[in-house]
Amino acid sequence: MTLDTPARPAVRPAMAALFLAVLLAALDQTIVATALPKIAADLGGFRDIAWITASYLLASTAATPLWGKLGDMLGRKRLYLLATTAFLLASALCGLAQDLPQLVAARALQGLAGGGMIVLTFALVGDIVEPAERGRYQGRFGSVYGVASIAGPLLGGLFTDHLSWRWAFLVNVPVGLVAVVLAARALPAAPRRKAVARVDYPGALLLAGAATALVLITSFGPRWGWTAPGTLALAVAAIALVALVIPVERRAAAPVLPLTMFASRTVVIAALVGFIANVAMFSVLVYLPTYLQVVDGVSATLSGVHLLPLVLGLVVSQSFAGRWVANPARVRPVLVTGMALNVAGLLLLSTLTPGLPQLAVIGYFAVTGIGIGMVPMVALTAAQNAVPAADIGAASAVVTFARSIGAAFGVAVFGTLLGTDVAGHIGGAFLAIVPVVVAGTVLAGLLKRHSASAANIPGS
Repeated sequence: MTLDTPARPAVRPAMAALFLAVLLAALDQTIVATALPKIAADLGGFRDIAWITASYLLASTAATPLWGKLGDMLGRKRLYLLATTAFLLASALCGLAQDLPQLVAARALQGLAGGGMIVLTFALVGDIVEPAERGRYQGRFGSVYGVASIAGPLLGGLFTDHLSWRWAFLVNVPVGLVAVVLAARALPAAPRRKAVARVDYPGALLLAGAATALVLITSFGPRWGWTAPGTLALAVAAIALVALVIPVERRAAAPVLPLTMFASRTVVIAALVGFIANVAMFSVLVYLPTYLQVVDGVSATLSGVHLLPLVLGLVVSQSFAGRWVANPARVRPVLVTGMALNVAGLLLLSTLTPGLPQLAVIGYFAVTGIGIGMVPMVALTAAQNAVPAADIGAASAVVTFARSIGAAFGVAVFGTLLGTDVAGHIGGAFLAIVPVVVAGTVLAGLLKRHSASAANIPGS
C-alpha cells in the first residue's frame, strides 16, 4: 500500500503536534521523580510509592506492540487522537487523585495512552515523510526525548516547591489540547483499507503479560531480592509467556508482532541495539543527578544545570545523526560510532571522584551525551526503512518495546550495582555496564550497509 507524502507545508504543523506529544509522554516518565516525597506525604503511601512510577512504565511497555499493530490496521491518525485524548484525561485524574490507589490507577491509564502516543508518533513519521528524510526527523524526536529526560525532574521539583505536585500532571492538559487540535488538522488521514483482519488479542495479551513480568522484575527485583521466590516466579512466567507467543503469532491472521519481521536482521539488530542503548542512557540520566546532589552537594535544580553539556551533546548529535543517515550507507558507521562513544563516555564516568576539575567533568558529560544521542533514533529509522510501509507501525513497536524494557532494566540493575554508597560505587556501576554496551557496538557493526535503504521497498 502506497502512502502519499504530504506537501511540504503540511509537514511542519504535523511535526509540531507530534513533538508536543513526545514531549508530554517523555516528561511523564520522569517528572514525578522529584515530587515523590511530597506525594507520599500528602497521600500517605511511602511503602508503595514505587508503584507511581512502575504503573506508568508497566502500562506503556505492555501495550506498545498492540498500539503499533492497531495503527497499521485501523489508521494511525484516529488512534493517535484517541491516545492523546486519553492521556489528557488520565493527567487530569492524576492531578485530582485523593489517595494513592487512585493515583496509581490514573498513572496506569496515563502510561497506556503515553505508550500509544510514542509508538504512533514514530510510526506517523513514516507516513508523513519519505524514507530518506525519516532519519532527520527521528533525530529531532530523539532530542526532544533526551531533553525531556533531564527537564522532567527539574520541572517536577519546581512545581512541587512553588505550586503543588499536582501541577506536574495538570500542566499536560493545556499543552496536550494544543497538540490534539494541531494533530486533527495537520496529520494525514488514514488510507482506506480493503479489509480489516481480526485483532490478534491472544498475542497482544501474551506480550502484555511477558512485558508486565519483565518490568516487575526490573522495577522490584532490587527491593525483593534477585533470588527471592517472587522474582524467580516472575522470571519463569516471562520465559513461558515469550515461548507461547511464537506459536500463537504464527497462527494469527494479523499478528500483533509479525514473526516474519524477525527474518529481517536489521529489525532484530535495531531492537537489540535500542535495548542496550537505553540501558546506558537511563543509567546515566537517572543516576548522574543523584551523584551530583549527594556527592557534590548541589541542589536538584543545579544538578540539572551541571548536566547541560550532556544534554547539548545529545541534542546536537541527534540532529546531525538524523541528517547523516539520509544516506543509507551511513547507518552502520553512525550506529557503531555512537555505541563506541557510549563506551568511551561510560569509561570516563567510571573515573568520577569528588573534587574532579570542572572542565574534565564537562568533557566527560559532553562525550557521553554525544554518544547517547547518536543511537536510538538511527536504530529506529533503520528498522522502519527495512520493512514495507504496511509494517512500519509493527517495526516501530518492536524497537520501542525493546527500548522501554532496556530503560527499566538499566535503571533497576544500575540501582542495584550502585547500592547505598553513591560516592563509592558509581564508578564501578558505570564500569560494570561497559561490556553490555561493547556488545551493542559489535551488533551495530553487523548491520548490512544497505539495511536502511527503503527506496526499493514496495509501498514505502
